[in-house]
Amino acid sequence: MINDINKDSLFSEYYKQWVEVYKRGAIREATMSKYLMTQKWVEKLVPGLTIAKLTRTSYQQLLNDYAKEHERQTTLDFHHQLKGAILDAVDEGLIERDPTRKAIIKGKTPRVKKIKYLNQFELHTLIAHLDIKEEPNWDWFILLVAKTGMRFSEALAITPSDFDFAKQTLSISKTWDYKGEGGFLPTKNNSSVRKIQIDWQIVVKFSELVKNLPEEKPIFVGEEKIYNSTVNDVLTRHCKACGISNISIHGLRHTHASLLLFAGVSIASVARRLGHASMTTTQKTYLHIIQELENKDVDLVMRTLSGL
Repeated sequence: MINDINKDSLFSEYYKQWVEVYKRGAIREATMSKYLMTQKWVEKLVPGLTIAKLTRTSYQQLLNDYAKEHERQTTLDFHHQLKGAILDAVDEGLIERDPTRKAIIKGKTPRVKKIKYLNQFELHTLIAHLDIKEEPNWDWFILLVAKTGMRFSEALAITPSDFDFAKQTLSISKTWDYKGEGGFLPTKNNSSVRKIQIDWQIVVKFSELVKNLPEEKPIFVGEEKIYNSTVNDVLTRHCKACGISNISIHGLRHTHASLLLFAGVSIASVARRLGHASMTTTQKTYLHIIQELENKDVDLVMRTLSGL
């Protein structure tokens, strides 16, 4: 790289090469797409900025301009993706001082995001409406996601061998590349590799379903390309037919977690079951539910103390 790039080169060109050399093939495609998006924003916001002119001031202005159209967390991610390349440029002698030092992260006020999920009655109604046939179909898939809280790509990758019906467990150790050419991929993170308990209804139903299926082949993957929207359309039809709230497959994951939290399951246990990297992710995602539970706890505390 140092032979191709000098201090008078465009920063956007340096960053483009850096992404290709250090990131291409080393990270997941979904993560790679974020780096490529950052590259496009650099080309858009500072098309004429050379490496020599990359100072703390010019870098802060780049962050400020990006922050005008993005929330603070998105701007922070943008900063981290740029910082890796810039620190390498410092190491290579292309930049004398680290321009990212003491960078101030700004951003638009986040929109209030209330996740969509079904209550217990609605979920029971949905499950009762599913058309569970002898062969695998998307209704079977909806049932499995509702009962396990798996991510869409994780559920697609499930094979008969992942079930341990005797111990009532399901191993989640891979995902399916439905956005690309198909095939197994690693999970989102190390915490996503997990073994979860499954209820006896899933044991009875799926042990019958998979007994004649290939052990190592995904249960729900056929010859045709799979789209998230296809499964969401099936789920939408069920929701409308049942007269319940319309949610997505990802909404079933939220439903699963929400019902567990309302039932009194600890945040730590829910985080492990969902495959979150930390409890912080779970707390952020389900903040409003946790706040509702805390309000109930306050009422319980007051009733307990007043009875003393």
